[in-house]
Amino acid sequence: MVVIVRMLAGRVLALVPLLLGVILFVFIVMRFSPTDPALAAFEGANVSQEQLEAFREANGLNDPLPLQYVHFVWQLLQGDFGTSVITKQPVGETITTALPLTVQLTLMGLVIALVVALVLGITSALFRDRWPDQLIRLVSLAGVAAPAFWVALLLVQWLAVGEGLFPTSGYVSMNDSFSGWLNSMALPAIALAMPVAAQLTRIIRTSMVEELDKDYVRTARGGGLPPVVVVGRNVLRNALVNPLTVLGLRVGYLLGGAVVIETMFALPGMGQNMIQAVKDGDTAKVQGFVITIALGFVLVNLIVDLLYLLANPRLRSHA
Repeated sequence: MVVIVRMLAGRVLALVPLLLGVILFVFIVMRFSPTDPALAAFEGANVSQEQLEAFREANGLNDPLPLQYVHFVWQLLQGDFGTSVITKQPVGETITTALPLTVQLTLMGLVIALVVALVLGITSALFRDRWPDQLIRLVSLAGVAAPAFWVALLLVQWLAVGEGLFPTSGYVSMNDSFSGWLNSMALPAIALAMPVAAQLTRIIRTSMVEELDKDYVRTARGGGLPPVVVVGRNVLRNALVNPLTVLGLRVGYLLGGAVVIETMFALPGMGQNMIQAVKDGDTAKVQGFVITIALGFVLVNLIVDLLYLLANPRLRSHA
C-alpha cells in the first residue's frame, strides 16, 4: 500500500506542470483569437470606443499577458471560471449544468465499448486464425477507420429515420423518464463507443494471443484444468493488464468525441454549449469548457494509472 501511495503521489506531482501547460495553451489561444470579448459583451450594439476601452479596463483586458495569466490561474484555483460576457452568469454554473450529461454519455460509451471489446477480443483470440477470428479482425479494422460522426450518421439513417426505433435528436432527463433518457442516449453512446470498441478489440485480441502461447497455459491444460478455468482465472486477468495502459487515452477520445456527438444529436452537454460559446465569441465559456475537459482527461489517466498499479504486482514489486 505504501508503494502504491508513493507512486500515486509521484503521478499527481507530474500532472501539475501538465495542467499548467494546458491552461497556458488555452489562455494564449483565446487571447490571440480574432474574437474581441468587449464587442461580444455588447452583442454587436452601437457602442463608442470609450465604452469598449472602459470594459477592457474593468475586466483586465489591457493588463500585460503575464499578469492576465497569473490572475486567470488564481481564479481557477479558487474555483472561479469567470463570467460569461453574453449571459452575465458565472461559467461554473453552466459547467455544473452541462457536465453531468457529458459524463453520462462518456460512461455509457465506455461501458458499451468495454463489453463489445471484451466479447469480440476474447472470441477472436480463442478462435485464432479461424473464420470467427478473421471476421472479427475485419470488422474491428473497419471500426478503427470509421470516425464517430460517420457512425452516428449511419445509425441515425438506419435506426432512427429508417426503423424509427430511436429519436433523431433531443434529450430526455433521467428524472423525467428513465426509458426516455435511455432512448435519447442510446444512439449517441453507440456512435461514440464503436471506434473505441474496435481499437480495444484488437488490443485485447493481441494480448490474449500472447498470453495463450505462454508455458503456464500449456501446463495448466496438460494438468487437466478446464479451459474455462484457465482462461477466466489466469489468462484473462493477465491479458487485461496491457489494455489498461491505453484505456486512459481511449477515455480521453470519448470525452473529445462527445463534443461532436452532442452537437449532432442536440444534447445540451459540454460539447453543445462549447460550440455555441465559440459561435457567440464567449471566450470565458470556451476557456472553462476546454479546461474542464482537459482536467477530466488528466483525472481519468490518473485513475487508469492506479488501476494499472493494482493489476500489475510486478510493477509494484520493482518500485
